Amino acid sequence: MKKINIIYEDKYIIVCHKQAGVAVQTKNIRQQGLEGMLLNELASRGEKPEIYVVHRLDQPVEGIIVFAKTKEAASSLSRQFAKKDMVKEYLAVVSGKFDEKEVRLEDYLLKDGKSNTSHVVDSSNLQAKIAVLDLKVIKDIGDNQLVKIHLKTGRHHQIRVQLANSGHPIIGDKKYNPDYVNQKGFVQTALCAHRIVFEHPENKKIMEFSVQPEAETFYGN
Repeated sequence: MKKINIIYEDKYIIVCHKQAGVAVQTKNIRQQGLEGMLLNELASRGEKPEIYVVHRLDQPVEGIIVFAKTKEAASSLSRQFAKKDMVKEYLAVVSGKFDEKEVRLEDYLLKDGKSNTSHVVDSSNLQAKIAVLDLKVIKDIGDNQLVKIHLKTGRHHQIRVQLANSGHPIIGDKKYNPDYVNQKGFVQTALCAHRIVFEHPENKKIMEFSVQPEAETFYGN
């Protein structure tokens, strides 16, 4: 059973370690998203059930996610995301090995709403959006590599698409890694929102949080 893992909370924000397989939001009445779980948690305490989603993680991805508890806090956090003032770092286990220890990936992505996927396209496509990330190889894990990713832009499925396009798709990614596309049932995607740094929406202090991945894939198992 999926649980809520709150790692920080005050009157303005809630910071959680989202488990893989949990949606941030969902319209599926059979499956509760993290937003709904938090609303129920607040209501069970007798608090006002008010939560604002200011950024997202894909359902198969685990890691840090920040929610606002007031409209004012939501506006402040949303501005920071829009201005790229937040630091967002991810850990991933990728197929194969990069030739260089530090790599910048810069592509143009186009989202397909019907299939809920994104694809790398030519820069001449007027509907495409630029996507940039920097990665650093941490270590080899057998035939694969653990990499740390610093996200420069925030596009739909950006990390997953860019790594797949580079020839190094994420282990367990059922949308973009051809080795896993046809696998049945839940498969852990080896991608974790590892670290986030932002300005507190009320007191303006710099807030920094980090988590370690739960998936065994990150540890060579």
